[in-house]
Amino acid sequence: MFFNINILSLTLGFFFANILSTVPAQTGDWNIISGAVIVTSYEIISKALYRNIITKKPYIINLINNFKIGIVYGLFVDAFKLGS
Repeated sequence: MFFNINILSLTLGFFFANILSTVPAQTGDWNIISGAVIVTSYEIISKALYRNIITKKPYIINLINNFKIGIVYGLFVDAFKLGS
């Protein structure tokens, strides 16, 4: 059951990356702001996740981390689509 939820959060992050890369880019004004929001949220989640590596991580942090990995993967896929 937990494996399915982890995969679901990963794919939701992937689809959310498509939203992040297409909707703000329609006007062309929001590229820098959306990039700053993505990087800031990525670093905040990483800080919360890797602050104390010895203790057992809560399950919600793992889901958020999978969501974060899905966003990064989705942005890389979009970058490769634009480059080809």
